[in-house]
Amino acid sequence: MGKISQDFAPPFKLIAPFFILGSIFYLLSSLYLFTFTSDDLSFTNPQVISFTHLFLLGFVMMTIFGAMAQLVPVVLEVGHFGVELFYAIWPLLLIGTLLMVFGFLYSSALLPYGGIVVLISMMIFVGEIFLTIFKVKKLTLVMSSVLISNTFLFFGIIFGLLMALSYAGTISVDISSLLKAHIYSVLGGYISITIMGLSVVLIPMFTLSHSFSMRPLEISISTMTIAVVLAILASLLHLEVLSYIADILALGAMLVYAYLIYIIYKIRPRKENDVYAISLMFSYSSLVASILMLVVYFFMEKETYLLASMWLLFFGFFGFLITGHIYKIIPFLVWFEKFSPLVGKQKIPMLADMVPYKSSQAQFIFCAVGVIIVTIAIISQSNILIGAGASFLVMGAIAFIRSVLYMINFKG
Repeated sequence: MGKISQDFAPPFKLIAPFFILGSIFYLLSSLYLFTFTSDDLSFTNPQVISFTHLFLLGFVMMTIFGAMAQLVPVVLEVGHFGVELFYAIWPLLLIGTLLMVFGFLYSSALLPYGGIVVLISMMIFVGEIFLTIFKVKKLTLVMSSVLISNTFLFFGIIFGLLMALSYAGTISVDISSLLKAHIYSVLGGYISITIMGLSVVLIPMFTLSHSFSMRPLEISISTMTIAVVLAILASLLHLEVLSYIADILALGAMLVYAYLIYIIYKIRPRKENDVYAISLMFSYSSLVASILMLVVYFFMEKETYLLASMWLLFFGFFGFLITGHIYKIIPFLVWFEKFSPLVGKQKIPMLADMVPYKSSQAQFIFCAVGVIIVTIAIISQSNILIGAGASFLVMGAIAFIRSVLYMINFKG
């Protein structure tokens, strides 16, 4: 990340809507929790399915797409193939997400339209990323991970669209047979491998860590890739043994990745525990807790532990990994565009000056407490604790939106 050039960086006005909308969807997902009771906590409940798509499409995908718009050309050291295409991606993803959320809740007839709009949005993204990658003569491990993850995203959205069309009654396919293929393609194939690849660029850059082996990253990406392929085959061919092997390999891949992050964090020379550092601590602690919950589920086969595992993976691991990085990415991008031309000419702010201390700390505390309380609520099936956890998360989400807008509009 040392060779950063403005020639490769897209304008911030292109990326800002992704972060703003992502933070709003984070708040909407937190508010959504107030509608749940313990009786609603089941993976087959349309309310849970709707919530999952609201969080993953609206918050996770929206912010990842925004980050990728900036990071891909910087890491590749080439310009985007068609950077203007990103102006179409976020409106389409916004519309498609809302249609799918309301489709699962109120009218399944909306699902085909939502699915097609999301498909178009993601196909534009995948196509643009592929065409940008093809401009590079030699791929690094990180960019290979981007290529692999976007390939899985392509298959994931196809499986998802087929399921949406079947759910709405437009076509007839076995939804249960495609479900695991869809989940693994998106969660394991796209989100997890993208996080694996980009985090070994971002975390060392922001913590100044260096001289660590990339071998664990190779192992984790390769293992997760095999796991996703086996999960897809297991779903399509109805082979239960492949499904179990895929689960074990995916679990192993995440453990190896967690070990790599531990090594990177251990050797970091920058020891201060700012909101970025503590967010990553909570994020990776949630990942470990999610894995432990998953192991308990395999032995006890009680759905509440699987739900708790997925909750910790979503709001704990994905949520804090993304929000933590936003406190670094947005100040960096704003500083790079607004203040880097002024270096040596006048006094300019440091990146740390651009992060609002009170609201960022409030976001971390409220959201961390909320995630823990909701985890306990899921396991204990407590309606009171669900509401309490949701209250903390909403307060944290409001603080997060304030932080995002402050950083984007920072004047110095």
